[in-house]
Amino acid sequence: MNFKEIKELIEIFDASNLNRLSISQENSKIKLEKGQSCATAVVVESQNTPLNAPIQTSQSLPQIAPVASAPAAPLPTGETINSPMVGTFYRCPSPDTPAYVNVGDKVKKGQTLGIIEAMKIMNEIEAEFDCIIKEIIPSDAQPVEYNSPLFVVEKI
Repeated sequence: MNFKEIKELIEIFDASNLNRLSISQENSKIKLEKGQSCATAVVVESQNTPLNAPIQTSQSLPQIAPVASAPAAPLPTGETINSPMVGTFYRCPSPDTPAYVNVGDKVKKGQTLGIIEAMKIMNEIEAEFDCIIKEIIPSDAQPVEYNSPLFVVEKI
């Protein structure tokens, strides 16, 4: 992983309610952990760098400021389709194309509802059953957490 990828991962992790995250990729590992003060500790390990060694880059890691907790949003009522991962939710494949679905649309099982970007990989979110979209909860390009509701639907 390069510095930019690590920085993006820290930003997504910091915005989430997760307290710990560990990722292994090829010959490197990254462990992120939030303490009670909401500061994020980062440990990077690779074949050439022992665990807990300082990261040797031309730039330093960003300082993470404590995040003020926002009032909790009310939980949606009804059947929901939830996020299978932490990432950034997108309603359309690119900025100049229409959204995959809109409120009121009837969708078939397997139809793409949106995309979650995680670590520069675009993951399509598909309908698990035939349904009608009643509400789209996250806005476009909003970070989402694992198992957070994305869509309120009505099964048909």
